[in-house]
Amino acid sequence: MRIGAHVPTRGGLFGAIDSARACRAEAAQIWGSNPRAWAPPSVQADGAREFGRAWRAAGLGPLILHCPYMVNIASPTAAFRRRSVHLATATVALAETIGADGVVVHAGAAGASTERGRAVRVAAASLRAIAGAARHASVLVELTAGGAGSVASTFPEFRELLDACGRHPRLALCADTCHLFAVGYALDSAGGVKACFDELRRLRLSRRLRVIHANDSKFPRGARRDSHTHIGQGYIGKAGFRAILSDPAVRRCTVICETPGKLEDHARNIATLKRLAGLSIRMFSNPPRARPSDRRASTPEMIASTSPICRPTSRSARTWKPA
Repeated sequence: MRIGAHVPTRGGLFGAIDSARACRAEAAQIWGSNPRAWAPPSVQADGAREFGRAWRAAGLGPLILHCPYMVNIASPTAAFRRRSVHLATATVALAETIGADGVVVHAGAAGASTERGRAVRVAAASLRAIAGAARHASVLVELTAGGAGSVASTFPEFRELLDACGRHPRLALCADTCHLFAVGYALDSAGGVKACFDELRRLRLSRRLRVIHANDSKFPRGARRDSHTHIGQGYIGKAGFRAILSDPAVRRCTVICETPGKLEDHARNIATLKRLAGLSIRMFSNPPRARPSDRRASTPEMIASTSPICRPTSRSARTWKPA
């Protein structure tokens, strides 16, 4: 199990290395492009490969890319789905060039008026197209916090979606603790955690679980509210996370915090998770202060940067260098 956070890429992709080091992350998740825009990643291949080499040379662990918010693989509008697939596929292409481990894409929502069978079919068609672009990276389907027309917010719903995709070998599962709690999984108790992951195993999905988004919840269980807070400061609590992190399925995963705040907050959350997991925290004893330009962490909860992924060396020469 490697524990890290969603870190900012201010100044370019290479900023993720500094951010990961600043919060003592062993793994990281980043945006591949502006999370609130349809523009695909603009990094040229040479720059992406150089970043991948630098990431590995820094001794950092798994690297995950997250698709922008607009991506909805189950949209009832065909044109919207096409744009979503195009953007997600471009993110997968960047991950392949970097050598990243996976790309997170939300399971999507089709709206309350769409019949469920159709919603699953269109989402599966989108996922097959996205997964078809992956050679080495996993396409990590993130379960949602529920809501009208949600395609997959529970393990049985993910199994249904996976079966509709023909159990594509590049498809894997990303489970967000806040989302699971929001739809009713009792992650605030050891018994509830055991029941949750026993269900995963009964459905033969434990090997598909690759990434855990570790987020406490500002709202009680079953509220269907996706609102993250720091580990141990929400309704899941430290006892819940201790049980989650002890489950064998989770011990095989990459664990990523998506909590709001600064890089120092990420460092504290990572240290808390390591303590609860019974792992060594020696390296986290003195979380460093981040540089002024990197004070706030860009997470799916708090977008703090829309800067380009890499900077061009000149306007005329479209070659890229580390920012």
